[in-house]
Amino acid sequence: MEGQGPYHLLGRLNEMAVQSLYRRYRPRRFSELRGQDHVVRALRNAVINEREGQAYLFSGPRGTGKTSTARILAKVLNCETPIEGEPCCTCPSCVAVEAGTSYDVIELDAASNNGVDDIRELIDHAALGNPGRHRVFILDEVHMLSKGAEAALLKTLEEPPSHVVFVLATTDPQKVSETIRSRTQHLQFHLLPMHDLEEHVKFVIGDAGLSVTPEAIAQVLVQGGGSARDTLSALELVAASGGEADHSVNLDEFIEAIIENDPARALAAVAYAVQQGRDPRSLSEELIRYLRDGFLSQMAPELVQLPAERIDYVAQWAQRMGNGTIVRSMEVLGDMLVEMRRAPDARLLFEVAMVRISHVAESGDSSALVARIERLEKLVERGGVAPAQAASTPPPVDPTTGRAKLGGAVRQSTGNTGPIARPQAPSAPPAPVVTSTPAPAKPVGTVGEMWPSVLASLKPLVRALYSPCVVGVSSVDAVTLNAPNAVHKERCADHLAVVASAYAAAMGVTINVTLGVSETAAKDPTDRLAKARKPEPATDEVPHDDIDPGELVDAPLVPVVSPLDQITKAFPGTRVVNEGKNK
Repeated sequence: MEGQGPYHLLGRLNEMAVQSLYRRYRPRRFSELRGQDHVVRALRNAVINEREGQAYLFSGPRGTGKTSTARILAKVLNCETPIEGEPCCTCPSCVAVEAGTSYDVIELDAASNNGVDDIRELIDHAALGNPGRHRVFILDEVHMLSKGAEAALLKTLEEPPSHVVFVLATTDPQKVSETIRSRTQHLQFHLLPMHDLEEHVKFVIGDAGLSVTPEAIAQVLVQGGGSARDTLSALELVAASGGEADHSVNLDEFIEAIIENDPARALAAVAYAVQQGRDPRSLSEELIRYLRDGFLSQMAPELVQLPAERIDYVAQWAQRMGNGTIVRSMEVLGDMLVEMRRAPDARLLFEVAMVRISHVAESGDSSALVARIERLEKLVERGGVAPAQAASTPPPVDPTTGRAKLGGAVRQSTGNTGPIARPQAPSAPPAPVVTSTPAPAKPVGTVGEMWPSVLASLKPLVRALYSPCVVGVSSVDAVTLNAPNAVHKERCADHLAVVASAYAAAMGVTINVTLGVSETAAKDPTDRLAKARKPEPATDEVPHDDIDPGELVDAPLVPVVSPLDQITKAFPGTRVVNEGKNK
C-alpha cells in the first residue's frame, strides 16, 4: 500500500478486525470516490487553484458519499503535502482526521443537535484559532435544524472567518432554508450506476477474501439500490450467511401471480414472506422497484440498473405482463404504502393490494380496464381467443317438428271444448354437461358474410380506415376488399396483415385478403356498419311457408242466429207484433 506509514497500517489492521465493510472501505481520497466524477472534479480544481468556497451544501440519497467527501475535503485542506488536490493520508493532520481526533475538523449531527444552543456553541468554536490552515465544520442532516438554529447559523454563513469552511450535508435539500442554500455552493450526489457498484462489490469481495456466489452478488446489488453503503451492508449480511443467495422471499412469485391473474397464488406468496419474517412495507417497496425495472426494460432499456444476467429475464416477464398492468400495479402499491403509515395491520393492506393487482376482472377502475384491453389485444395478435363464459342459448327447433305440432294444435281446436286441465309442474332441467375442452366456435357465415364481424373486431384506427371498403369477390379461403379509390387502397395496404389476422381468428383458417378499387364502396361507412350490425327483428309468428296445407282441417260451420230468435228463445211465450211493419 503505497504512501502509507507503519503507524497507519497497524491502525488499519486493528480496525479491520472489528469494523464493518462500509467503514473499512470508506473512500480516503477523491480518486476513490465512485460515481461522483462531477463532485470530484469541482472540489479538486478548487483545492489546486486555492479557490475553495467558505460553505458547501452536499445533497443526495443516503450512502452516496456525502460525509466521506466532506472528510476528504477537510483532509486535503489541512494536508501538509497535498498531491494534485489529493491528501497524502500519511501526515499527522491526515491521520488525525481519519482517527476523528483532529482539532481542525468538527462534526455535528444536526438531527440530534438541532437546537439554538448547539449552533451557538459551534459558532463560538469557529472564532478560535486552529493548528491547521482551515477549520472545517461538517453538519450532517442539516435540514433537521430548527428555525432558531437556522437563523443563528445564517449570520455566520454570511460573514464567516477566513479560515473556516462549512460543509452542510442533507438527504432533503428542499427542506433547507432558501437563505442558507443561497449562501452555499450546492453539489448534488447521485446513486451509483450498476456497473460501477458491481465493480466495487467484486473488488471488496476479492480484497476481503470473501466467498460469495454470483447469484448472491446480483441479489446484493438489487438490495443496495445504487447506494454504496447499503450495498456493502447487504454484502456483509450475505457473507455472514455463507455467501449464498437468500431464497426465503422470491419476488418472481409475485410477478407470476400477477401475470397469471391468480390471487390465491399472490396471497400464498404474501403469507410465506411474512412467515419468513419479512416486513410487508419493505417487501412492497422491493416489489415496486422490481416492477419499475420491468417497466423501464420496455420503455427505456438504457435506464435499467440491473446486473447483466438479470436484464433479459426482467424484460421477458415485463413483456408478458404488459405496460398497462405494470403501471397499475405500481399505482396500487404506491397508494397502499401511503395508507400503511396510519394502518394498524400492514399485512392486510398488502394482501388487499395484491388481490386487486392479480384479479383484474373484479376491479372496475379505468386502469384495470386498460389492463384487460391490453391483454385481449395480445390474445388477438397471437391469434387466440379470450376466455369467456358460455351463454345459455335455447336448443334449435326442427321445422318438421314445429309443423307437426302446429297441425295437431289446429286439429284439437276443431273438437269439443272440454275443461281446461291444470298445467303440469315443469320438470327439472337436465344437468349441464361439463366438457374439459369446448369445441372451437364455427364461423357463422361465409368469408364475405363475415366481413362486418371482422371489421367490428379491428382496433379503432384500423376499423375507421377499412370502414369504406366493401366485399368484392370472395371464395372459401380468399376475399377481395374494394376501397373507394386508389389513394384509400394504398393507405389500407399498410394494415392488410392486421385484417388478415382478424379474418383468420374469426374463420379459424388462413384467409387470403387482397385489395381492390370499386366506385360502389359505401359513402357512409358508419351507417353501413350500423346496418350490418343491426339484428333482424325477432318474431313469434310462424311463417306461412312453413305450414303444410295438407295438415290444415276445416273449422265446423256455425249456424247464424238472428237477434229476434235470440229474444224469443230467452223469453218463452213472447208474441211478435207487427213484424216487418217498420221496414
